Amino acid sequence: MSPARRAPSLRLPAVVRSSMLWVAALLGATGLALIWVARIAAARFLYVSELGATGEPTAEVFRWGLVLVAVAAMLVALAAPQLHPRVRWLAVVPPAAVLAGSAIAFGIASQVTCTVGCPLPVGSAFTWQDLIHTSCAVLGFAGAAFVMLQVAADRSFRALARFSLVSAIAVAVIAGVGGLLSLFRIGTQVGGVLELVATTIALLWLVGLAAFLAVSVGRGVAVFPRQVQPSQAATPPRMAATYSE
Repeated sequence: MSPARRAPSLRLPAVVRSSMLWVAALLGATGLALIWVARIAAARFLYVSELGATGEPTAEVFRWGLVLVAVAAMLVALAAPQLHPRVRWLAVVPPAAVLAGSAIAFGIASQVTCTVGCPLPVGSAFTWQDLIHTSCAVLGFAGAAFVMLQVAADRSFRALARFSLVSAIAVAVIAGVGGLLSLFRIGTQVGGVLELVATTIALLWLVGLAAFLAVSVGRGVAVFPRQVQPSQAATPPRMAATYSE
């Protein structure tokens, strides 16, 4: 059996995978709703991470929202069928591995939140708490964006690929502008809104990804690595006779 056809280390029946993906979609949607609840409850304009800053009234709600998002991403990483990006550099790392890494990063960021104001961890404002949170949040978001591109270049699910491409472009543009405003501390109100919009699109993509794959797995459309049956592996190929009697 060639390495390309080995079964995945996590062997799960299709019904289990489909159920895990539906749960992931539900948890992702709930996490997004909690983040919006925190944002609506905030008394002033805040960047997304500031909703969970130490001492903020919205910290607990935001923390749970981010935890649910992390769990949802991990479930998708564990239950998703095999994806095949057509671009070579996008296929270097399996999408499931990248998404699992993002899930871990978001999980850490949910527990190690930033300090009040979420200052950049440089100069006199440096704290290990802000450094850990900022690093994990950036890595998690970057990983999710990379998976969007991987899915956008997938060979198996064209509708999902188009949805991911549109989402990736929208997130890149909106988050890029919001990030620049945050970096230079100008137009912070607009920057906070843009960051929330980018986060919303990214989480809606995660929910859509989980739901789409859940339907595909349930219908038997999803492709998993082929497995060689024991009977086939044990049966030697027929050999033609080398001589006649």
